[in-house]
Amino acid sequence: MSRGSTITAGPPAPGTLAGMEIRRVGTSGLRVSSVALGTMTWGRDTDEHEAAEQLKVFLEEGGTLLDTAATYSGGVAEEVIGAMLGQVADRDEVVICSKAGVRDGRVDASRGALLDGLDATLARLGTDHLDLWLVQAPDPGTPLSETVSALTYAVRSGRTRYVGLSNHPAWQTARVATLLEAEKVPMTGVEMEYSLLQRGVERELLPAAQDLGIGLLAWSPAGRGVLSGKYRRSVPADSRAASPHLRGFVEPYLNDRARGVVEAVATAADGLGRAPIEVALAWVRDAPGVASAVVGARTPAQLRGTLAADDLQLPEEIRTALDEVTEPATGYPERRG
Repeated sequence: MSRGSTITAGPPAPGTLAGMEIRRVGTSGLRVSSVALGTMTWGRDTDEHEAAEQLKVFLEEGGTLLDTAATYSGGVAEEVIGAMLGQVADRDEVVICSKAGVRDGRVDASRGALLDGLDATLARLGTDHLDLWLVQAPDPGTPLSETVSALTYAVRSGRTRYVGLSNHPAWQTARVATLLEAEKVPMTGVEMEYSLLQRGVERELLPAAQDLGIGLLAWSPAGRGVLSGKYRRSVPADSRAASPHLRGFVEPYLNDRARGVVEAVATAADGLGRAPIEVALAWVRDAPGVASAVVGARTPAQLRGTLAADDLQLPEEIRTALDEVTEPATGYPERRG
């Protein structure tokens, strides 16, 4: 298995702090930075001023990919991004990925709901197209062929350049890719949770995506913040686990198994003289098949700390040790024994 195809980015532009690696998403022509800036908290926990500072930091580090969704802060995250286009960043400086298919707390990947959602997203962003548009979650009530018809129309009408899925199982990913191929609209990317605490994509989804030429955008590479080590002793009052609306997001990884992984990451970080979150991010960013790792931060200072991993290449013995500690359980039919 190979990592997302890399592109030589050339020297950093004047005033930049680093030249982040630029990669192709799968076998497509879409090029993105190896780390993406997530915006899930923008417009709620992160106000517009902090968001602007985050974007400035991200661009200075050579980042290009902005990840958002119609559901983030009820659409306000997209509005915040839209307000910054032309102010903090020109439209052609950023690659924008957004997601649709969930509205009013209900999954709806029907043709009408998806296309209505896409038009609303474009209006909030103040742009005429997305670079990558993803269906956010599986909808058991809508045939995949209908969902595919919306993706196809979105590309052909110019509303998005590339399409894909988020949080879908491998069989649906392969089926949608096949249906799109018949329409001459290839699937470009899938966005899935992937970290040392969640390696489920390795069983079927990631091998399928690589075989189909689809790139992986890995969300929550720091294990929903747990791999930063901030929860080793207690739950900080200003953390996501202490937030009423994000507590449930973090709690699945506040258990004994996760604590063992956190300690392994912390030990590796101590040996390298780096922060645990840098080790966690570097492991995902450079994993086979990953085009970009999506990181989020509440403040610009937190983002700078995360992006400090840009120059970290994990020694093979450390990567192997972390692989062994966190190896996902597999069995039939993925593996016969």
